[in-house]
Amino acid sequence: MKNNPNILISGGGTGGHIFPALAIAGEIKKRRPEANILFVGAENRMEMEKVPAAGYKIIGLPVSGFDRKNLFKNIKVLFRLFKSIRMAKNILKEFKPAIAIGVGGYASGPMLKAAQKQGIPTLLQEQNSYAGVTNKLLAEKAKAICVAYDGMERFFPADKIVVTGNPIRSSLLQCSLSQDEAKAHYGLDPKKPTALVIGGSLGARTVNNSIIESLSRIAKTENIQFIWQTGKFYDESCKKALENTPADNVKQMAFVNDMDIAYRAADVVVSRAGASSISELQLLGKPCILVPSPNVAEDHQTKNALALVNRNAAIMVSDADSQEKLVETVISTINDKEKLASLAENISKMALHNAAENIVNKVFELIDNN
Repeated sequence: MKNNPNILISGGGTGGHIFPALAIAGEIKKRRPEANILFVGAENRMEMEKVPAAGYKIIGLPVSGFDRKNLFKNIKVLFRLFKSIRMAKNILKEFKPAIAIGVGGYASGPMLKAAQKQGIPTLLQEQNSYAGVTNKLLAEKAKAICVAYDGMERFFPADKIVVTGNPIRSSLLQCSLSQDEAKAHYGLDPKKPTALVIGGSLGARTVNNSIIESLSRIAKTENIQFIWQTGKFYDESCKKALENTPADNVKQMAFVNDMDIAYRAADVVVSRAGASSISELQLLGKPCILVPSPNVAEDHQTKNALALVNRNAAIMVSDADSQEKLVETVISTINDKEKLASLAENISKMALHNAAENIVNKVFELIDNN
């Protein structure tokens, strides 16, 4: 294989699609610095900001998701889809990729379908335990499908499945601080158990409201401290809540820019159950309490969480029960050292290491075989 193959990566919409895509691109560049990588995403989605920030070129398609509640709006969706298909053909004609990699999300549909029609080998990366609609539609003609969970034969042809795990940001595995030093980094007591509450860059309304409703309870629980990442949409309201109910054992912020240090500081992590988040928790061996988002296709976050809960590798609190149960669950869990140790051991056993390397092995194999 030549050292400068053209490789197309398509998909996005959420960090759960974008971070694995960037990890794959990073591994390709590590092995083939001269490789030409082009991303194709959806206009006005976060990949249009994150991918260029990582140093890669990206083209945005006007594609968007179908509106299941207001069918009339789908006339526009169909128009955008046909326009995206035309653009996808032109992109392939100009870029001439040796392979097209789909990581899920709106844009990967028209892009990977066009590649398959032109005989370009395609590789799919499915992050979740319940396969996304786009990847299911593309699976029949894909050359390989890289997954992170067992039992994916119910969605994909068994002979195409490669169990690789989900790639995560390599920086998360490179923290040089001890746990005491990580806690001190945030101005916290190094000797007190610490809960890290994360809701993604935009925030998780129910998780934030659960903390707000329990601030007085948290303030009285002086033997525990919290790192509370609220997301940009909820930063102001959460700051006001802390002004009204001061809690010296809570460190609140809109973003966590140094997630490696935040994870290192945490004795337990409260998180949504997105595939990338779960993969990070598995590889770091972090005890966790998962609050699946109900606002995702096919409720796949609940299925992701149950894959861990069924192996005693995580605790799940439903979104509906969060305000009543979440903080009490955090307090009882963090005070149970045996439970924490058991959760850490079991979630570590589920970790699949070297995911990006294994996926890129398959990418190069497909290029060579074509």
